[in-house]
Amino acid sequence: MGRISVDEFRSAAKMPLVVVLDSIRSLYNVGSIFRTCDAFRVEGICICGITATPPHPEIHKTALGAEDSVSWWYESDPLAAVSKLRTEGYEILAVEQCEGSTMLNDFSPLPDHKYAVVLGNEVKGVQQSVVDVCDGCLEIPQFGTKHSLNVSVAGGIVVWHFNGKLRK
Repeated sequence: MGRISVDEFRSAAKMPLVVVLDSIRSLYNVGSIFRTCDAFRVEGICICGITATPPHPEIHKTALGAEDSVSWWYESDPLAAVSKLRTEGYEILAVEQCEGSTMLNDFSPLPDHKYAVVLGNEVKGVQQSVVDVCDGCLEIPQFGTKHSLNVSVAGGIVVWHFNGKLRK
């Protein structure tokens, strides 16, 4: 099937995208995000706040080993994580519904830029203090009666969007 090994993954070119997890409660969501980041060769995952870190059996259940291939690190304070990423040249975007947000389908990442997207808690979303220091917000258009998505689904949609725009 043309799959690469974990060692090959580690040395392969990555999409210039970091996914920041801001206090994700469900370890299954964390594992699912790891698996998505592996699928699209995301640069890394920054785990913040109450979000659990590998190794953990519940993360592994949905990550299926992606927690071993995708680079990750823990930063207790998401504001410190965002600040550090900004000093490293990343444009920071919260995935959140907010005034002035950019609809994901209207957003085209630039190929020579580095991006970090912040995914928030399943109930409260991205902390307002974090949203306030982001360069912008990306919103996934929704047309049903519900106006929220599971965080791992939202993360998958956003990562897939970046992949489609940056890997042409």
